[in-house]
Amino acid sequence: MRPLVITICNRKGGTGKTSVAINLAAYLSRLGKKVLLIDLDPQANATSGLGVTNNQNGIYEVLSQKISLTDSMVATRGNLWLSPSSENLAGADVEIINTENRESILSCILNSFIENENPGLDFILIDTAPSLSLTTINGLVAADKVLIPVQAEYFALEGLGQLCKTIDLIKNNLQPNLTILGALVTMYDGRSKLSLEVWQELYRHFPHPIFRTVIPRNVRLAEAPSYGQSILEYAPHSKGARAFRRLAKEFLSLNNKNK
Repeated sequence: MRPLVITICNRKGGTGKTSVAINLAAYLSRLGKKVLLIDLDPQANATSGLGVTNNQNGIYEVLSQKISLTDSMVATRGNLWLSPSSENLAGADVEIINTENRESILSCILNSFIENENPGLDFILIDTAPSLSLTTINGLVAADKVLIPVQAEYFALEGLGQLCKTIDLIKNNLQPNLTILGALVTMYDGRSKLSLEVWQELYRHFPHPIFRTVIPRNVRLAEAPSYGQSILEYAPHSKGARAFRRLAKEFLSLNNKNK
């Protein structure tokens, strides 16, 4: 069966996007699913957050067609692999700007990888930069579905409409099967009136699905990446870990991969 490709995207920074990518991937792996996480952000936070360093062969080299996607994959733990990022990726937009079908480079690479390598993966998750760069657009064109983290803070909905318009443009012109899997509320503080108001505004105005699970603001979640660990490893009994466990199960139920 073809793996489902999910791109985690929000043009706004500080949404907890990379935390979602790392920890959702980790919990899907714990639930027995085979997952590849592609770090498509030049800041490489998902890479360092999984404890991968000295990544000389990663997704930049794949996009540059210097190595195959298979050769870039680093086994992290369990059923979770990473195609790491590096600061070299920051120059990728300039390098591919004049390439034919420049928006579809990653899509072609993934299609070839899936068809020829038969990787046996259940999911490919793509973490993107907080911008609508050409590299991020490649991540969207390569996806089947988009997961949008939205932090429960002031101005959280700013730019969300523009992102949805961009996704519609990609759907209409480049990837007709692209859909929005849903919005995920992150950094939620149950004691804060503002968090509740943002959550309510999202339900009132966002025309796409919204995950029932919310990811809380949690010290352990913030600490885990500095130790190169997912929350599953760093603090498995924390409030943040419990939230990601629920998210992974909800994610599987939405994607019919829970059998």
